[in-house]
Amino acid sequence: MAGTELHVDVDGRTLKISNLDKVLYPRTGTTKGEVLHYYAQIAPTLLPHLADRAVTRIRWPHGVQDGSFFEKNAPSGTPSWVRTVKVPSTGSRSGKGDTELVFPIVDDLATLTWLVNLAALELHVHQWTVGRNGRPRHADRLVIDLDPGEPAGLHECCQVALLVRDRLAERDLDCRPVLSGSKGLHLYADLPKRLPSDESTALAKEVAEELQRAHPSQVTATMTKAKRGGKVFLDWSQNAGSKTTISPYSLRGRERPYVAAPVSWDEVAEGAEDPLGLEQLTFPEVLERVEEHGDLFA
Repeated sequence: MAGTELHVDVDGRTLKISNLDKVLYPRTGTTKGEVLHYYAQIAPTLLPHLADRAVTRIRWPHGVQDGSFFEKNAPSGTPSWVRTVKVPSTGSRSGKGDTELVFPIVDDLATLTWLVNLAALELHVHQWTVGRNGRPRHADRLVIDLDPGEPAGLHECCQVALLVRDRLAERDLDCRPVLSGSKGLHLYADLPKRLPSDESTALAKEVAEELQRAHPSQVTATMTKAKRGGKVFLDWSQNAGSKTTISPYSLRGRERPYVAAPVSWDEVAEGAEDPLGLEQLTFPEVLERVEEHGDLFA
């Protein structure tokens, strides 16, 4: 029954799980129980990429056909055993100066299961981690989000991703491609030393603007949506300290249960050659790939 509640033991924590039969993806009939099962299966691969990162969630309490909301702060009723971190947030809009947000850190299966039971389908993280003192550190990686403007699609993103890879390689940065689970691709590069977020943002913007100058018919570094038609927007802004990007292996709240899925550069090259060479991946496909290839984001 939709209203059924279960008490389950997860790593020594007793959790109340509800509404396992609720359909969260009507197009595919995917239920909350199946979503919980996916996250339990992918947890050994996912959790290292969430480690020490504050997590912003997007929740769909009534399924992806209905409304969603962003949640940064740990909600009321958060179990006492959930690790949290206080992050300064400029409250200039309210005129109250600096405020603090209290984010959960997802470093175990129990915390992950608790959040997913709240219909938190999407898990978004910053490019910085939390130190032993519980405070945010500088960024340890750089991300560039390749967002296609119609009629451009994933095929064009793959072509541009190869250009971005080369520009980053010129700076001795090795990047890894991840399907966004939406329309495009994300490219991540580990930084040889931690950088303040304004410096990592400036670096990503520099790469984006170089490629915009070199390939103006393919690439734009300009946020204005009206200027994206037929081009791939290189979103450098997600390196800002307050910005987040969907975590690799997180589900997306799309029509189908797509995943932000790491892929190989060979697959990206195939997608650049063939318009049908690479497609967004659903969670059963991602589980099969992890079983076969391991963690391509490792």
